[in-house]
Amino acid sequence: MGKINVLDKHVAELIAAGEVVERPASAAKELVENAVDAGAAGVTVEIRNGGTTFLRVTDNGCGIAREDVSLAFLRHATSKISARNDLDNIGTLGFRGEALASVAAVAHVELLTRTEEELAGTHYVIDGEGEQACEDAGCPKGTTLVVRNLFYNTPARMKFLKKDVTEGNAVAAVVDKEALAHPEISFRFLRDGRETLHTPGDGKLKSAVYAVYGREFTAGLLPAEYEMNGVKLSGFISKPAAARPNRSMQNFFINGRYVRTRTASVALEEAFKGCLMTKKVPACVLHLSVPLGAVDVNVHPAKMEVRFLNEKPIFDVVYHGVKTALNRGDEPSVITLPKERESPLPRVESAAQIRFAPVPEPAVEEDKSFPPVSPPQRGRSYAVHDSACDIEADDVPDFMPPAESVSGPDSQQIAGVPARSTDLPPSSAEEKSAPVVPEECEEEPKPPERLVGEVFGTYLILERGDCLVFVDKHAAHERMLYEKLKSEGGEAFCQMLLEPIPVTLEKKEYSAVLESLDLCRKAGFELEDFGGGTVLVRSAPMILGGEGVADAVMEIAGYLAANKNDLTTRKIDWLYHNVACRAAIKAGDNTSPAELAALARRVEREDVRYCPHGRPVSFLLRRKDLERQFGRIP
Repeated sequence: MGKINVLDKHVAELIAAGEVVERPASAAKELVENAVDAGAAGVTVEIRNGGTTFLRVTDNGCGIAREDVSLAFLRHATSKISARNDLDNIGTLGFRGEALASVAAVAHVELLTRTEEELAGTHYVIDGEGEQACEDAGCPKGTTLVVRNLFYNTPARMKFLKKDVTEGNAVAAVVDKEALAHPEISFRFLRDGRETLHTPGDGKLKSAVYAVYGREFTAGLLPAEYEMNGVKLSGFISKPAAARPNRSMQNFFINGRYVRTRTASVALEEAFKGCLMTKKVPACVLHLSVPLGAVDVNVHPAKMEVRFLNEKPIFDVVYHGVKTALNRGDEPSVITLPKERESPLPRVESAAQIRFAPVPEPAVEEDKSFPPVSPPQRGRSYAVHDSACDIEADDVPDFMPPAESVSGPDSQQIAGVPARSTDLPPSSAEEKSAPVVPEECEEEPKPPERLVGEVFGTYLILERGDCLVFVDKHAAHERMLYEKLKSEGGEAFCQMLLEPIPVTLEKKEYSAVLESLDLCRKAGFELEDFGGGTVLVRSAPMILGGEGVADAVMEIAGYLAANKNDLTTRKIDWLYHNVACRAAIKAGDNTSPAELAALARRVEREDVRYCPHGRPVSFLLRRKDLERQFGRIP
């Protein structure tokens, strides 16, 4: 064992700084919390190059007196606490007295500050080597801290920093959380000279949520107010219809401090049970006011984790508060139908009075009237174009005679309105525009085995020789789509959307998506940075059918953020899995006989055995095993 040495002050400070300042976002968090504790009404955060070369935090708080400036940069020097008992009732965001000392140990720091009582301000410069300057300066009341060249003297730490975009998004996430924690303070965030956030500071939480997450997210929120056992809950929860695929938008604040708490998260999701679809979780921005002695924030230097003296009051107030908000505010979604267009045709009282405008024919001089036709299928729009007027499918009256009444050798087919086949009964799958499985659906199916039918809206039963084959239609279709995506690439299925879809993401997910735009494009999603944590979906895989595109992007963003170290091939494989699963026929969907037969045919032809997640697609039941159950054979 080597000789024990006492580390010199400089090395010890570098080690201690590593616990507090891990990246530019850590430095920004400490400085912003100091500004909040100083009683500021406005805080401005500005960064360049992700905060690695330049970070400035300006506030209009109380400022630092001249005689205290040099003391503020000493380790364990703080104005927040003074005795041991103060640790049991911490009401400020900072209290350790390590922030300024840690930042100054690994960066060039410049301070401008003035209190209300002082006529002249103080300009102070310090870096890892120590104090460099302290002089008078003209400045407004408050404090401005400029941090340059972070980790200039610790290259080992510098090389582990991410790209500027990633580090900048991490700083933005810090400012977002502080803005939501303190709606009474106006926060501004400038990134490479461009303002990306500005909260009004009017004390209204909804205003801060709107500024941070945007209109779409805010519109899907319900207010929550509750008080129980000395704990007060206030804030907003998402409506069940606005639930998300992951927990990245669950924001909990204890006494104005953003924290991660499993107790509150579990209570929130328990309260939503029975209201959400599977694999969906609620979002929230909830503030909890807890007696200072009932919570311990002195757990970790980052102060993101807390411990409660008793977790039950926390669980109860969140659970009952959310339940009350749901019962009081959640209402069924209202669908506004477009205003009915005035028909150019005169109002009639009977079908006998309906006549279509004559269509001129080049070879015949006299006009011919169209016979009455059956109304088109519901949910589809067919247009009949005429020289006199245009008639949409929605304009065709409901009392038109059925198609059978016009069948015959002399009946004419109106261009653009397909006649309904009478070979198969109309299925609800046509009404829902369910995904069409294969191209063979349009043909008369002629499978090599006999399709017995479908049970539970999920499983196909086929008769193949002396066996019954049970097929999971979702698993089978999912595997087929996955193989097609894998062989042809997602870009081959990319379809431009009529209107881009904005998707609001948590900053960590937002950063992960921006780093993987090319990867998303390979999976069929063309995404564009819209700023402020929002991406625009310009195009998506056509096999998704235009539904669930936003949910798919949110789920992809969550995966990319949680699996940054995965290989690219593994990521693209997961994306293909996700798209195929969302686009495949779902269990319980009403599927037409033609689609079922075509699906069964492809299962046998392509030898589909397992879905991309490893579940079996089909299994056999032999005839002798079935007959043994009925006692026909021993």
